[in-house]
Amino acid sequence: MDGIAHFLALVPNPMLLVNTQGVIVLGNERVCHLFGYEEGVLTGKQIGDLLPERYRASHAKQLEQYFTAPRVREMGIGMELTALHADGSEFPVEVSLNPYGEPGAMYTLASVRAITERKATEIRIRHLNRILTMQSRMQALVMRAHDRDELFGDACRIAVEAGAFSLAWIGVMNPEGSQLRVVASHGARCEEYLRQIEDELPLLEGPAGIAIRENRPVWLPNVQHQPPDTPWGRHSAAFGWRSLAALPLHRSGNPIGALILYTSEISAFDTEEERQLVELAANLSFAIDHIEKERKLNYLAYYDPLTGLANRTLFLNRVAQHLRAAISGEKKLAVFLIDLERFKNINDSLGQLAGDRLLRQVAKWLIRETGDVNLLARLGADHFAVVIPEIRQEDDVTMLVEGWMKALRDHPFGVKTATFRISAKVGISIFPEDGSSADTLFKHAEAALKQAKTSRNRYLFHTPKMTEMMAGKFVLENQLRQALDKHEFMLHYQPKMNLATGKLTGAEALIRWNDPRTGLVPPARFTPMLEETGLIYEVGRWALGKAIDDYLRWRRAGLPAVRLAVNVSPLQLRNRHFISDIERAVGSDGDAAASLELEITEGLIMEDVEYSIATLRTIRDMGVSIAIDDFGTGFSSLSYLSKLPLDTLKIDRTFVTDLTEAPEGLAQVSTIINLAHSLNLKVVAEGVETAEQARLLKMLGCNEMQGFYLSKPLPGEIFESRYLAPYQAG
Repeated sequence: MDGIAHFLALVPNPMLLVNTQGVIVLGNERVCHLFGYEEGVLTGKQIGDLLPERYRASHAKQLEQYFTAPRVREMGIGMELTALHADGSEFPVEVSLNPYGEPGAMYTLASVRAITERKATEIRIRHLNRILTMQSRMQALVMRAHDRDELFGDACRIAVEAGAFSLAWIGVMNPEGSQLRVVASHGARCEEYLRQIEDELPLLEGPAGIAIRENRPVWLPNVQHQPPDTPWGRHSAAFGWRSLAALPLHRSGNPIGALILYTSEISAFDTEEERQLVELAANLSFAIDHIEKERKLNYLAYYDPLTGLANRTLFLNRVAQHLRAAISGEKKLAVFLIDLERFKNINDSLGQLAGDRLLRQVAKWLIRETGDVNLLARLGADHFAVVIPEIRQEDDVTMLVEGWMKALRDHPFGVKTATFRISAKVGISIFPEDGSSADTLFKHAEAALKQAKTSRNRYLFHTPKMTEMMAGKFVLENQLRQALDKHEFMLHYQPKMNLATGKLTGAEALIRWNDPRTGLVPPARFTPMLEETGLIYEVGRWALGKAIDDYLRWRRAGLPAVRLAVNVSPLQLRNRHFISDIERAVGSDGDAAASLELEITEGLIMEDVEYSIATLRTIRDMGVSIAIDDFGTGFSSLSYLSKLPLDTLKIDRTFVTDLTEAPEGLAQVSTIINLAHSLNLKVVAEGVETAEQARLLKMLGCNEMQGFYLSKPLPGEIFESRYLAPYQAG
């Protein structure tokens, strides 16, 4: 042992001799100095005493394994450990091992070398490489980013993935400078951490706020050393984050936000890293400026700076997009060009500032009327444009433009101390009639506007025939409204006959318009307009009341009580007031309800079966009968047909016509009649025109018929005298 002691005293390296129990047998002066002990003090200590407590158990196991097969571990390829100094501080060391002795008296000779400087250098290099990699990725991001949200989100992700930071987030000040809002973040549990911070203190009060207010980077080498009354240190410790950097971000040289980086290492930032991170923040600020300038250029390229509406270029792009949807969906589309009348006079008399203010007011009014700013454009001076991406029919366009023009005339616009009422001329083009491209539709709308401005018309369609047709429909609508006010509508009644007995069983009430200018107007000319304009609600209510009044009058006169059928339009049945309309019509008179049968088309019922069932049950409970009209032309489901509260099934006239045309027609009618009877429904055939049709229907068991074979629809007084009075007389 004296020989090894002499050797240890001579060698310049810190060395220890340790036995198999992990006890230090010898330690030279240099190793004692390395660990902060007086010479000779280490002898007899456990080798584990030179390690932090957290490593001792695992080191003991490693030592035990080592002595089972001792071997040389040279310096440089030996072990790196964390050592414990006598003063309690920790420092990194590298250890080489050499077996010494014989079996039964085995030791290991350990040479220990402090590698604090080397480790620090390695950490600096690693950190610098991390920052440089992050810088490289950030520079690529700055070159490609065209959106601020994309820039911020990717910057945080790169900081965590390439920069190996634990958490990265970016906060941006609101315009008032009173609040810091998180716009991007990346890292495990970042949202939870930020939420906990904000629950206690506004983010503006922390390091990010300092960086922005003082326009300087904030470096916190140990976040946990923050004052105890702030949440930064407390929550950072819980999440395992030690160091923090807050770097201000600028737009046009003014701080608008900050990039905040967290790492799990204490004192993670040296001078070179700080320089690189400041440069990185400068690059992000450059990108923010670039994106803002690009945004402004794009805005000027596609938007009208006065009103904020799209300009012609963007409008045509949007029309093209809507056109693609219209083509694929087989829909119509309309383009309107609007010219404000007398605007030049206002602009010249009150000045450009007043004119600009008026144009902004008109733009706001148009946005409110259309409900979507993306459908509008200002084309320059006093011209605006609108695209309506989907129209069902041309009548909708007329109603829309008429409504706009009236509302525009009625709306007061205030400029300075004056109030103006503005009117406009409008040119309209429609896809597909007037073109299949955005440019063509625009040019045709321009042509229509030009013609409207030189004529007395308030608006014109590009296609003259359409203008004439729309004008005709508008006139017809006004005439129908006057007809309702002047009581020009009347009911004609078409009788129904029992095929077995030949007796009158009822009549269908049909609306007719007796125009004093032209006489009776064919129903096909005015009925669709009643539907389109919504006048069918009022006319339908009138028809219900008139039919019931006629029935009660005939009954009071002692005439036969036959049920009167009234047709119900799709709009009426879907209207939420329809049930109350029926209640008002029948009142409390049980005879009135018993007199009434509502005829509803098969297709209308099947559009919403559940709603139809509920509505019809309520009506039937009043004592009103229900008939399904035009049966066979829709797509009825037998399972639903059995659930519908029906009394009568009417066979459509097309099947009646086919009765005598082919054997298949006879079979179809027979099937319908048998189906109806199986559901306990009465069957009425409509459109019967010949004796042969009547004979076959009777043979097949059809209950009733109506049609020209029996009678055409008749005015009430003629129906009364021809069909009701004879029964009274009899």
